[in-house]
Amino acid sequence: MALRLAGDFDTSYAHDMATVRNRGQWAMFGAFILVLFALPFFADAHVVGIINLIGISLIAAQGLNILVGYTGQISLGQAAFMAVGAYTSAVLVKYGVSFWLALPLSGLSAGMVGLLFGLPALRIKGFYLAMATLAAQFIIPWFFRNVRVDIFGGMPGMKLTPPELFGIVFNSQQTLFFPIIGTVIVTTFIAKNIVRTRLGRALIAIRDNDLSAEVLGIAVFAYKLRAFFLSALYAGLAGSLWAMYARSINPEQFSLGQSVWYLGMVIVGGMGHGLGPILGTTFLRLLDELTVQIAPMLSKVFPQVETGLLAALGPILFGGSLMLFLIFEPHGLAHRWEMLKAAWRLRPFAH
Repeated sequence: MALRLAGDFDTSYAHDMATVRNRGQWAMFGAFILVLFALPFFADAHVVGIINLIGISLIAAQGLNILVGYTGQISLGQAAFMAVGAYTSAVLVKYGVSFWLALPLSGLSAGMVGLLFGLPALRIKGFYLAMATLAAQFIIPWFFRNVRVDIFGGMPGMKLTPPELFGIVFNSQQTLFFPIIGTVIVTTFIAKNIVRTRLGRALIAIRDNDLSAEVLGIAVFAYKLRAFFLSALYAGLAGSLWAMYARSINPEQFSLGQSVWYLGMVIVGGMGHGLGPILGTTFLRLLDELTVQIAPMLSKVFPQVETGLLAALGPILFGGSLMLFLIFEPHGLAHRWEMLKAAWRLRPFAH
């Protein structure tokens, strides 16, 4: 249970359930939203582009957190479900459907595919379930690479025209910022509230002990499928936004390595914590950006390894960070943030 300041107590059930609890928090939340949406008007396009990339990755990581963090089901196919969303969006736009309608349809199509690959959860779990989801990571990109090349474009992939809305063409980092961050806010709000519903409590019960949950009357398999659907739906939305962001997609963009990155974001941030995907995604994307910035400098210091340094440095730092977090902070950055808040509220007393 979170520590509260003296005098902060609940006066009603609605107050007890509120996420934003008082006027001060409402003021800070409003100021944050105002500054956030004003950012594209004064920030550099490169900075806005990084935030857009963090936003897209965050949506996929939030979906994975529902499946891995809250339900305890391992998945190594999040990038493949993003591919379903991206290609659904690209094909619908190609045949004249508005991108703004294709966006939710992409999420639904990825969710349905996620249901299909969640069926093995009926009989297997743990390492064996991870291997079953790995099949999605190989089958789905293969499908888009080799089946109906006339529709999906085969290996070269597909190109998208920038969407329009009310005369605004979304073809720059500044204009893309608004639909991406708007979707992030909506998905974050939904993910936060899923945990507080009957569905969320059932998922947590399954994660803690699926046998006990079944004895208590929870339909374990049905709830696991719902978790797979939600996780893939989030990935589909992220894939659709990625297609709009990149404007050119191909199967190589949705590799196994990308799925591992999304799983790493959930682990680094803190599995089963609402703040975890936000902190983990931001940390790893900024780490990736750092490698891009320091690789040219390192290549001057070590010219003999210049070739391939940029390609190797990112995975090395990612793997090293993941290993250090698993050893020294397995509960992730969100847990450390809660510890810091508790220490601040208990000061100057250590206990």
